[in-house]
Amino acid sequence: MEYVRVQSIDEPLFKQLHDLMKEVFPPEEVLEFSLWKEPLEDPSIFVYVAVHEGKVVGITEYRYYPQWNVAMTDFTIVGQAGLSLGRFLANNRLSHLQKIAQENGGQQLQGMFAEIYDPYQKEDFDFGGVPMMNPFVRREVLSHLGYQRLDFKYVHPSWENNGAAVSGLDLCFMPISKELTELPASLVVDFLTTYYSVLPDKPAEWLTMVEELKKKENVALLPL
Repeated sequence: MEYVRVQSIDEPLFKQLHDLMKEVFPPEEVLEFSLWKEPLEDPSIFVYVAVHEGKVVGITEYRYYPQWNVAMTDFTIVGQAGLSLGRFLANNRLSHLQKIAQENGGQQLQGMFAEIYDPYQKEDFDFGGVPMMNPFVRREVLSHLGYQRLDFKYVHPSWENNGAAVSGLDLCFMPISKELTELPASLVVDFLTTYYSVLPDKPAEWLTMVEELKKKENVALLPL
């Protein structure tokens, strides 16, 4: 199996990548095909696919923020059983990020953010009938990897950029150090405002959430 970076919508692997996303994720979570041009060409955004026998069977997108020495896992898709794809993608991603952090002043990566579906909040998630992407399964796997839930009610702007708020997720963080039990609220605010700067049409719920975070000093990390 190969771990291959995709950097253009003109690459043959990208169509496979995008088709797999549409099979798995609900529409509000999938950026339209042509809008991927700039993200893929952005050197700070890493889109890698797992290629098995010429076919894209898994995807992970992530980014590194040198100013905070943290990463964000945008999404991970496991599209085929029996290949240990989750482990393959997670190990390659972490190794790559640790290498980038080392190049950023010899640091150890502080940790990774991720938005994780919470099937205990709502049960109508549709993941295209892919059993490995079941939100109950994914939540437990990500908990096993070390992700913890940040202690506030979370919404995010829809990637359809229609001003809608998307709920049913938690903002989580996987600390590299087991001693880390909270994050500065200012880091969470800075991260969210930077991450979602690409979407100009922010829902009122998201703006209120950010303003409430600004009033806090720290945000606790809780078990998933």
